Amino acid sequence: MDLAAVDPRATPGVKGGRKAAEASRVQIDECLATAQEQLYAHGRTGGEKRVLIVLQGMDTSGKGGAIKGLAHAVDPSGVQVSAFGRPTAAELKHDFLWRFRPALPRPGHVAIFDRSYYEDVVAARVRGVAERRTWIRRYGSINRFEERLAAKGTLVIKCFLHISPQEQRSRLLARLDNPEKHWKFEAGDLDDRALWGQYMTAYQDAMERCASAPSPWHVIPADRKWYRDWALAALVSEQLEGLGLGWPGGNFDLKAMRRRLEKDQADPA
Repeated sequence: MDLAAVDPRATPGVKGGRKAAEASRVQIDECLATAQEQLYAHGRTGGEKRVLIVLQGMDTSGKGGAIKGLAHAVDPSGVQVSAFGRPTAAELKHDFLWRFRPALPRPGHVAIFDRSYYEDVVAARVRGVAERRTWIRRYGSINRFEERLAAKGTLVIKCFLHISPQEQRSRLLARLDNPEKHWKFEAGDLDDRALWGQYMTAYQDAMERCASAPSPWHVIPADRKWYRDWALAALVSEQLEGLGLGWPGGNFDLKAMRRRLEKDQADPA
């Protein structure tokens, strides 16, 4: 994994630029909506398959914006979003994976993690919160954790939103210029920015050490917001369709139910 070899402004998979991408979103969103509803129906009829979307990236890479881009195309009753910040004092008393387990998807559901347990081998490493022997050991814990998820029917889609330091600077300045965005700005963002190279190394190591066949990493160029949103929607749609679920059948006699309704002339009101 070499993040330096990935252009954050690239638009792989798109021919025709932004207008073409936005035009294709209509079909992508239709496919995404259908596949997500089929997953939800699968869970409601006893199926065990479920989906976990893990979004990682530097500050301002657009995790929240990407989630909004997905949200309008899916049924919210089958989707749950969890944002994870720095662990609280109470959470630190437990294993680092403890606080993520309650947010895992139920059968038929899609769970989206805005940051995840990968912070414990990236941010914790770079900020010096955890000793080297601790975050090294966590790679194995994460691999076993994701292997258990896959064994129980969970499709894990891991995405790194790849932004350039130049674009991050522009977005941070835009936050400072807009009073409505001040609440999103933290001085700690600048501290992390000063450690950019260390973060890229930590992310590269995490992606190399925690990339299995059922749970590979997807690096999405994120300097162009429109492309970031298009790529994530296309990826998730493709992955959900890849489950091959279709529509489950009903557990009733179709002809009998139809005859009953055709004979029923009463007005329930």
